[in-house]
Parts: sequence; C-alpha cells; structure tokens
Amino acid sequence: MRLSAATLHRLPPDVARPRYDRAAVATGIVHLGIGAFQRAHQAMYTEAALNAGDTRWGIVGASLRSPAVRDALTPQDGLYTLSVRGAEGERLQVIGAIRDVLVAPEDPEALLRALCDPSLAIVTLTVTEKGYCYDPATAALDETHPDIVHDLANPARPRTAPGFLVEALRRRRAAQTHAFTVLCCDNLPHNGRAVRAIVTHFAARGDSALAGYIANEVAFPSTMVDRITPATTDDDRAAIAKHLGVEDAAPVVTEPFSQWVIEDRFPLGRPDWSLAGAEFVTDVAPYENMKLRLLNGSHSTLAYLGYLAGYETVSDTMKDANYRRLAEGVMDDAATTLRMPPGADVAAYKRALMERYANPALKHRTWQICMDGSQKLPQRLLGSIRDRLAAGAPIDRLVMGVAGWMRYVTGVDEQGKPIDVRDPLSVRLRAIADEAGPVAERLAPALLDVREIFAPALAADARFRTGVTGALARIIATGAKQAVAKS
Repeated sequence: MRLSAATLHRLPPDVARPRYDRAAVATGIVHLGIGAFQRAHQAMYTEAALNAGDTRWGIVGASLRSPAVRDALTPQDGLYTLSVRGAEGERLQVIGAIRDVLVAPEDPEALLRALCDPSLAIVTLTVTEKGYCYDPATAALDETHPDIVHDLANPARPRTAPGFLVEALRRRRAAQTHAFTVLCCDNLPHNGRAVRAIVTHFAARGDSALAGYIANEVAFPSTMVDRITPATTDDDRAAIAKHLGVEDAAPVVTEPFSQWVIEDRFPLGRPDWSLAGAEFVTDVAPYENMKLRLLNGSHSTLAYLGYLAGYETVSDTMKDANYRRLAEGVMDDAATTLRMPPGADVAAYKRALMERYANPALKHRTWQICMDGSQKLPQRLLGSIRDRLAAGAPIDRLVMGVAGWMRYVTGVDEQGKPIDVRDPLSVRLRAIADEAGPVAERLAPALLDVREIFAPALAADARFRTGVTGALARIIATGAKQAVAKS
C-alpha cells in the first residue's frame, strides 16, 4: 500500500501531515530541478505557509532531465515523507506542497504553459551549478554548450533552465502578463545577479528588447540555502515504510539544521517562509559567501580526501582527528576572507558545521559530494585562495582540497580501482590525467590549464601552483590519509 491522499489517515499519530485542504491550493510557484534538496528545503518552508492558511503557494515541480521524481510522486498524489534525523532521533513529516511534477524533455510545452500561468508569481531553481550552462571561472553564459546552442536555435522547445525562463518571459511579455520572480537557490556566488546576467545574455542573443525587459522588470533576489541532504537509500525507504505502515517511494532524509537567507524583493508577493525560520535581508552576499567558503569549501575538502582514504561517509571521515583538524583549518583560513555584518557569529557557525558533519544519522556519502567538482571548486575553494593570496596569507590548508580533487579526477583510486567520476568535464579531465600520469609536476599544471575552472591569473600565480603541486605530490606519494595527517 502506497502513501497517498487515501492512506494519510492510516499514518501513526506522531507523523505530521498537511493541515490544509490540498484541493483548495493554487499554483503560485514553479520549481525547476525537483530533487531531494528542494523537497527537504524550499518545499518544507512553503508547507509551513500552507499550513498557516495561505493557499496561494502550491508548487508545480519540473525535472529538466529524468522522470524519476515524477514517477515516484504521481502515484502518491505528490505526497512524500521528510525524515529529519539528528542526535535526538528521527522526526517524520508528510509534505503536501507539491501539486504536480512535469518532465520537461517529455513535454517542454507543458512546462512552458505552467510558466505562463497568470497565477504564477515565483520560479525557484535548484538545478545545480552545471544546470545554468555557464563558465564557473567567469560566471558567463557558455554559448558553446550544446544545450544552449539547441535552445537558441529552437526557443519554443528548450532544454535548459535559461532557455525555459527566457521563452516563458517572452510569452508573458507578449500576453501582457506580469513577470514572475526568479529565485535561484543554487550555490552560485551572488546567485541572483549571476542568474540575471546569464538569462539576459541568453535573451539578448535573440531579442535585445526582451533582454532589456528582463533586466529592468524581472526580480532576481539572491539567496543562501543550507541543509545537508544525502541521497536516500533503500535502507532509508525500508525504515520509513516500517514507521509509516505504508510504502513511500520518494522519502527525503535530512538533518535538523536548516537555513534560508533571502533578499526580500518579490513584486508579486511571496509565502511567509519565515514561519519555518527563513530570514529576509537586504543583502544576502555576506551570508552566501560564509556558506560557500566555510561549509561548501570544507565539505568538498573532506569529501575528496575522505573518499581517497576509503571513508564512505562524511561522519566516518570526521572520526579521524586529522581530518577534523583539517576541516577546522580550512574554515579558519576561509573565515579571514569574510566581511560579515554586525552580529553575525562566524565562530558559532563553524562549531555548528563541525557538529553537523559528525552526525552519524545522515550517512552523507563522500562520493555524492565529490560530484561536479569542476563546477564547484571556483566558488567553494578558489575564491578563498585568491583572497588569501592577495593578503599575503598562507594557503597550505586550502589547497589540500584542490589537490584532492586533482587526484580524484584521475579516475583511479589508491587501490587501483576505478572511480565513478560524475562531472560535466570528466572525459576531458581523465584524458588530461592519463596523458600526465601520476606525476604531480605534470598533472597539476595540466589541470590548472583548464580555463573553465581556473582563471588565468590564479593559475599563473607561482604560490598557488607551488602549493597545489606540492600537496598533490604528497597525496600521490603517501596516500590521502597520510597527506592529511601531515598537513
């Protein structure tokens, strides 16, 4: 028996469930990239607003790639279980905010119709860094990306997030329908401004007047999102089903901590996400930078070096005192590059991160965090390194994560077994690694020449090149675990 509207009454009393009439909910939000993180984060915040009685904000989710979430949620009437796991145990909540799920490749016109609905006020996105088809080193639209080339030639049948946004805004403008707000919830630096630049650049390739309209009329608030959400396993699904008494094909597992900082610019209104703890500010940049450089930078460092050492999860990695010390050091160094507003407690944030990483209930796989490193390194580690170099400060600890990534993308682990490297540049990176061989003095310079990742000025900096090459040499010679111990 599956979780659905018909089986909600069967759930145990300790499982929270929607307190509103789902039939009365309108669609106010379309979400592009409906994965686990969105369902653990934005959908949870929206659920709080719906439970408070504001039924304008139902969500239509859209996958730009796979039908998996649609196929799991549709038989469940869009319902799924959010499992919050911490030291105190597990808390289950059934979320009802998602009204429908569309699969863009199957029917792009259906998604465009949803994006053109006059009741729609906000489009939220979690398509990951690579979903914007941009150059991480420059934050500019990659006009050579095959999907961007396709969308420019076939605007009525887009494949990409920029393509869907521009075509929908073109149609809304032609119909004299108000422009929706575009709310990026991905880990791009200055994400609102970055997506605004990407979308207007795309639009300008076909219609300069439309590009001007988007630049002047469409709101792109920046946000900072934070909640660790590991991939759900079969064991998770089995345990949740046992508790519920019904099967749930799409549960999401997450941690108790959740943060959402949002620039409050919504011309057509917004849900009261503060009911679930969201914070509205005039400038999100300091918080965004703190999260990217402290959390994401140390997380990636732990993931690459932990995976190479044979640690399957972040919590396993955190049992190693040397890895804990390195994570703290990466945070300490990155923190010196931050410019936080008065009252922001960076020290408390760092302590909380260490506690979160050590949470054994999450089982966040290092391999999962290692994905798409070519898209993540610039904002997670390279920004801190660049600022530390400008200040004449040491970068020894920060380059360990970069060197770990370089060793990881060779595609062969320390036991000679293949690594399943998931990255948009994986084929190219593997070819570079194969040609250079396991010699740091050849491999590091070759990877530093990948301009989509490393800006020329940084790649040419002798201190950076020397630091990364030395760290990579130690990892290759002694293994990641010993290299971390001596870092």
